[in-house]
Amino acid sequence: MDFNEGVVIAIDKPYRMSSFGALAHIRYLISRKLGVKRVKTGHAGTLDPLATGVLLLCTGKATKLIEQLQAHTKEYVATLKLGATTASFDKEHTVNRTFPTRHITRQLVEETLKNFTGDIMQVPPAFSACKVDGKRAYLLMRKGNNVELKAKQVRVDELELLSFNPQQMTMAIRVVCGKGTYIRSLARDIGYALESGAFLTSLRRTRVGEYKVEDCISFDDFPDWLDRQDIQKVDSHT
Repeated sequence: MDFNEGVVIAIDKPYRMSSFGALAHIRYLISRKLGVKRVKTGHAGTLDPLATGVLLLCTGKATKLIEQLQAHTKEYVATLKLGATTASFDKEHTVNRTFPTRHITRQLVEETLKNFTGDIMQVPPAFSACKVDGKRAYLLMRKGNNVELKAKQVRVDELELLSFNPQQMTMAIRVVCGKGTYIRSLARDIGYALESGAFLTSLRRTRVGEYKVEDCISFDDFPDWLDRQDIQKVDSHT
């Protein structure tokens, strides 16, 4: 295994860790193993800190594949709380508004979800890594600035209702989608379409292209995995 020639590593990103934090730790372990200061490493698609699942890391010359990997179809499993919203559309922020839910039935949910497949227009979350005048939207929001992002076209290939709990007003969905789709925004829009509100309570990316979460390396197990590899050593590399 030659990390400088290029390797694509699929890891299962832990809860409450940023994608960059996961990348930085893996890069440090690989660099230390090779005895070099820093191995070139990048990730192919950010996962929110509160999300878990498939995170693709590319090393060395494989970083040239990042744009190609980002374009791959992705699959997610998400759980939603109905009847409320938060500023970030997930549990990162507290509930800022509540809505009626007595009218929501499983049949209504299933009918509503049909409106969110195919090419749809979607406004990204203000608390996101989208750039506004060269600055990250979430950084502007945290400084108290109002951020207005424009709607963009995204693609949802499949949207399946996995479960619905009418007592707790929660639901689970499976989403297969294209590049740039925000599941947090999808949750928000589903809530509005139900004439209520919704936010994500959990999100797991289960597939990126052919990389499935069950085949990923656990983040905690990565050091042991690395020790088992037959690694091509180099004298030095930036």
